[in-house]
Amino acid sequence: MTRAFVFPGQGAQTIGMGKALAEAYPAAKAVFDEVDEALGESLSALIWEGDIETLTLTQNAQPALMATSLAAMRALEAEGVSVTDAAFVAGHSLGEYSALAAAGSLTIADCARLLRLRGQAMQAAVPVGEGAMAALLGLDFETAAAVAAEAAGDQVCQAANDNDPSQVVISGAKAAVERACEIAKAKGAKRALLLPVSAPFHCALMQPAADKMAEALAAVEIKDPAVPLVANVRAEAVTDGALIRDLLVEQVTGSVRWRESVQWMAVNGVTEVWEIGAGKALSGMVKRIDKAVATRAFGTPEDVKAALSAE
Repeated sequence: MTRAFVFPGQGAQTIGMGKALAEAYPAAKAVFDEVDEALGESLSALIWEGDIETLTLTQNAQPALMATSLAAMRALEAEGVSVTDAAFVAGHSLGEYSALAAAGSLTIADCARLLRLRGQAMQAAVPVGEGAMAALLGLDFETAAAVAAEAAGDQVCQAANDNDPSQVVISGAKAAVERACEIAKAKGAKRALLLPVSAPFHCALMQPAADKMAEALAAVEIKDPAVPLVANVRAEAVTDGALIRDLLVEQVTGSVRWRESVQWMAVNGVTEVWEIGAGKALSGMVKRIDKAVATRAFGTPEDVKAALSAE
């Protein structure tokens, strides 16, 4: 059985995520300690005992989800599962950073600081209320991209996340995204709904954030990953640390090509996907993309133990 390890993105956050892992595995607890130290604050206290509104702020959610994913990875490692047991790693948006930390490209401390900055830079790129994102359900990617282009006019409106065959997320100026929702419904979308996000991610409006990330990424070491990364903006495997640096910058304004990434992994032999961290959103997407690919999610000590008993 050929596996890929995948790492979730924003929206998977919950209060209490990773706490049981930290209590059960010292190596998992060490991840949260390292992230707290890197950020100079107790993010773990917010994750485990805070309020969901504060945790959902993008500058908190991004490092918090990475910490939870890496805690789950360390728990698996403590039980004898290595990242090199996977043929590929991949992550959805910020999850790409988690994947790179798991594969040894980035240190956890660098990852935490980069994601805090990424969250702040994305939030600051567009004044609150001026941008929006919406999920278009029941349209394929080509149709959704055409809807976004038609709605844009002289504003920005782009297909941001190609999640699965029935869900594309668009992003851009609020008025353009609202126009796109109406056009999408007229073109047969089952639903077109604005998402509760604080900024329009993965579109050209994020260019100021991409510039900040280029500067920050230039200052950190990015090693070649121990396992090939299926990159969001390429939907194929990359192994060169210098190229990965460029793709992480491109990813801020580029589309998350998740559907194509999963299809690429399936064509290249992947038969099972392990979702490492909070929630099961990616497992659901994988099932809608290719029913032949098995999925398992690892967010609790029970999940980890169940994996080992099934080995």
